[in-house]
Amino acid sequence: MNAVVIAVFVMLALSLARVHVVLSLLLGALAGGLMAGLGLAETMKVFQTGLANGAQIALSYAMLGAFAVAIAHSGLPQTLANAVIRRLDANHVRDNVPGRIGSIKWGLLLALLAMSIMSQNLIPIHIAFIPLIIPPLLLVFNRMQIDRRLLACVMTFGLVTTYMWLPYGFGEIFLKQILVGNINKSGLNVDNVNVIHAMTIPALGMVAGLLIAVFFSYRRPRAYQNTSADVAANHQAMVQPKMSAYRSWVALAAIVVSFAVQLWADSLLLGAMVGFAVFMAAGVVRWGEADAVFNNGVKMMAMIGFIMIAAQGFAEVMKATGQIEPLVKASADMFAGSKGMAAFVMLLVGLLVTMGIGSSFSTLPIITAIYVPLCVGMGFSPMATLAIIGTAGALGDAGSPASDSTLGPTAGLNVDGQHDHMRDTVIPTFLHYNLPLMVSGWIAAMVL
Repeated sequence: MNAVVIAVFVMLALSLARVHVVLSLLLGALAGGLMAGLGLAETMKVFQTGLANGAQIALSYAMLGAFAVAIAHSGLPQTLANAVIRRLDANHVRDNVPGRIGSIKWGLLLALLAMSIMSQNLIPIHIAFIPLIIPPLLLVFNRMQIDRRLLACVMTFGLVTTYMWLPYGFGEIFLKQILVGNINKSGLNVDNVNVIHAMTIPALGMVAGLLIAVFFSYRRPRAYQNTSADVAANHQAMVQPKMSAYRSWVALAAIVVSFAVQLWADSLLLGAMVGFAVFMAAGVVRWGEADAVFNNGVKMMAMIGFIMIAAQGFAEVMKATGQIEPLVKASADMFAGSKGMAAFVMLLVGLLVTMGIGSSFSTLPIITAIYVPLCVGMGFSPMATLAIIGTAGALGDAGSPASDSTLGPTAGLNVDGQHDHMRDTVIPTFLHYNLPLMVSGWIAAMVL
């Protein structure tokens, strides 16, 4: 059996059995490497090489965390939480959940969706906003009996759909630099193809999954216990001082400068660092507070960054096995000239690879060099090729145990121990997004 398939299945099975994701990635990589004949020593050597490749990712996440905590220090992220909590207090909703709370619930869901979308472009702090925003609101969610699986689906939708459709912020990196750039390097010029048009149909599949989650799967109330962690986070938000006009303008300036630097220098790390410097220069983060703010940001993102480093090691072993290309070619032998079958298998392999690696950004360079000649040979148009490869890369980001798009929501929703990463984030997002994305990506390949 193919070593890549073995590695991914071992990793997923261990994760489902509640083995820590980092250990699951290591054991999955070992299984794949040994299956491919690399040997134990060589597999570990390759894995460690991949860890080095993930150092930049971890540093970027740490800096984004520090920037996010600096924004929180200004009082901006708590504004929404405070407003909601105070309104619920005024209406006595926190202790008595009335029947007419629809407007509050929908307002919370829409606000959470908007923040998830903006975290990918306008305020490029990615998942770092979740541990700051969600914990103070858990007591509110509990009283309103909102299913946290729905909240995970809402956040994951904003985190994934935004970068796979809008070419700004993280989307500029995913769509233009990695997707279009690697397709061009593989011999197919797609500079004149509108990447938004190519990814619109796949993005509509994500929309369908969100609507199913909101209106069918998780619309019923779900009871949670009000723990001391929920009460403490809620109280901390309540006692936060109101945000001054000066701090508001500084926060806005830091966000704008960070976004501009990120676009100009093509570096999230530099953008977050300059944004943090703006807070310090303006006195919102005082010199004596800088270490504490920075350390809190690093702590907040440390585990996720560590998992992403391990995922890079896993990806390096998968490439070293040399069995990704045979997996695609073996699948191609089953096509028998059928474009429909070819598109389906390419999407399925993309799902498998991304589920194991945990990063669609890392999957694209691996599969593009293999998929471009295959798409050209099968007669797919340049726009259809963009849609196939872009969707194949995005598949699995939602629903992978090692993906930041699932780790982020869990980091916020599980502070009180009532939200299981696999059962309440990974499985729900896999079912509601990967399945519709498979269908919509296949349709895009057939009609574009």
